[in-house]
Amino acid sequence: MNPLAEEKLTSAVLTQLSNCKDARLKSVMEALVRHLHQFVREVEPTPGEWMTAIQFLTRTGQMCNDKRQEYILLSDTLGVSMLVDAINNRKPEGATESSVLGPFYLEGAPEVTSGVDLAPGEGPGVVVRGSVKDTHGRGLPGAVLDVWQTAPNGLYHMQDGDQPEFHLCARVAVGNEGCYQFRTLKPVPYPIPTDGPAGELLRKLGRHPYRPAHIHFIVSAPGHKPLVTQLFTRGDPYLESDAVFGVKSSLIAECKSQGDEWTVDYDFVLEPLPAA
Repeated sequence: MNPLAEEKLTSAVLTQLSNCKDARLKSVMEALVRHLHQFVREVEPTPGEWMTAIQFLTRTGQMCNDKRQEYILLSDTLGVSMLVDAINNRKPEGATESSVLGPFYLEGAPEVTSGVDLAPGEGPGVVVRGSVKDTHGRGLPGAVLDVWQTAPNGLYHMQDGDQPEFHLCARVAVGNEGCYQFRTLKPVPYPIPTDGPAGELLRKLGRHPYRPAHIHFIVSAPGHKPLVTQLFTRGDPYLESDAVFGVKSSLIAECKSQGDEWTVDYDFVLEPLPAA
């Protein structure tokens, strides 16, 4: 009997993995082969369709550079990033929930103290304030908030040559009681980049590319697990249809009008690192 006949092919490939010394890699690849082969059996793609898929993934890689990660964008729009995030961030009761990092985080933002204005002379502005606490409600004075967002034109600083480097980005050190405050620009909804394969797929699927208004955070403190998350604006029209599925109800904050500007109050709660 031909061992590579259609019905025997999956087991033949799995047999070839038996000598893999890396147990985790072996487990992952076995699952990948089983599910990928089942997908092919269900869909029954033609050779031309399979080549189209390969070319799509090739173009996805070609869009990647040091300032843009198209594969992250594709993962985000398929909901995979949020699923991986959810599996790896099952929070204890009371701890702030996580959300996706996104493809536009760049290390090296300036380090500043609480009370900083990230957009002097620009508006409309929003003052974001609150505290960083542990799960017992105690302030964490050594905490740092790594903050980034788009400008009102919907672009992050690395996407827009007209913005200064690290515009609306900072590493904000909290005060002695774990309290923080900073002023930035009021976030706006914006479309994710649609000039690459991820955007092409959205159009063909009849999906919009918009994300609700939000500010990104990485919140860290000694002895606690870093938190990657986002704060969203209540009432935004895209909260229920975020293109990357990043919204959680606990991360929606009230943006209150204060004269010509706005305020947001939000406390972050970090979970402790596991005991060594």
